[in-house]
Amino acid sequence: MDRWLCSKLYSTVVQCERGFAAYKLHAVTAALFSFWVHSLCDVYVEFMKPLLRPQEEGPLLQMSSEHRDVEEARRMACGVLYHCVSVCLTLLSPFMPFISEELWQRVRPLGPGAAGPSLCLEPFPHSAQLAHWHFPEEERDFPLVQEVIRVARSLRAQCGLTSEKPEMWVVCSPSQAHVLRHFASAVWTLSRISNLHICCPEGGEGLVSLSSTPPPKGSLVGVVDHTCQLHLHVQSGMNVDRQMLQLSQRKDKLLPKLEEILRRTRSPQYLQKVPEHVRQQMESKMSALQQEVRNIEEQLKVLQEAQTAE
Repeated sequence: MDRWLCSKLYSTVVQCERGFAAYKLHAVTAALFSFWVHSLCDVYVEFMKPLLRPQEEGPLLQMSSEHRDVEEARRMACGVLYHCVSVCLTLLSPFMPFISEELWQRVRPLGPGAAGPSLCLEPFPHSAQLAHWHFPEEERDFPLVQEVIRVARSLRAQCGLTSEKPEMWVVCSPSQAHVLRHFASAVWTLSRISNLHICCPEGGEGLVSLSSTPPPKGSLVGVVDHTCQLHLHVQSGMNVDRQMLQLSQRKDKLLPKLEEILRRTRSPQYLQKVPEHVRQQMESKMSALQQEVRNIEEQLKVLQEAQTAE
């Protein structure tokens, strides 16, 4: 997570440099807003709360393989936060000079080294100075983690699990399994689950240590994409009717999209007029939609059986 956030900061600085060079100030402010709100606050701060609160040393510390002890982990987290906040405030200073200065004066005493008396005297960040913080593989893989977290939260909300931390199962491809194992502590903490069982039907090299326990029958399924699904065992007292309604509405939205793609692919001279790379994209999208519709139909069948059993 530290590597991901620092890499996002590097990418933000690059976007700001390009925006300034092209005189597109709206692009600069959009990049800063996206990093500050969606990366720093929504993800990293929420992820680090159990670590920074001594009374909540839960899954984050149990799962973390990057830190040897709690104090070292806290020092590292505070250092990353200070680094990101100080750089962001410097980037913000041309747009919000007074607020950024006030915040920087409060943050400055928390820094590891001596800082200048004013934010105005601090050197402006350059991407070349932060190139060692660039980890493209972390940025490439993390959107999958965010989508898994979103689906897990949705499943918990649909089942009315507001305070409980249930177990979940994920069925995915080998490459997705490696990503989820790498960011396991983030998935546990931000999804508010007690455990994530990773099942990889396709197998693959290097997956011996991964759990191969299949999800229990009658589980509620959340679709991440056409190769990754989350499973939550149906609990007693769950609002089955509400879940079935939401799934039916989702299916009703997908079917017109699928029909439109089928109509295009079946049109005369489709093979002659449409470039090959566009046809491949259409086929991939059609396959993903068909798989999601099948998953929804299977989920509706499971819920109907659970409703009948009640």
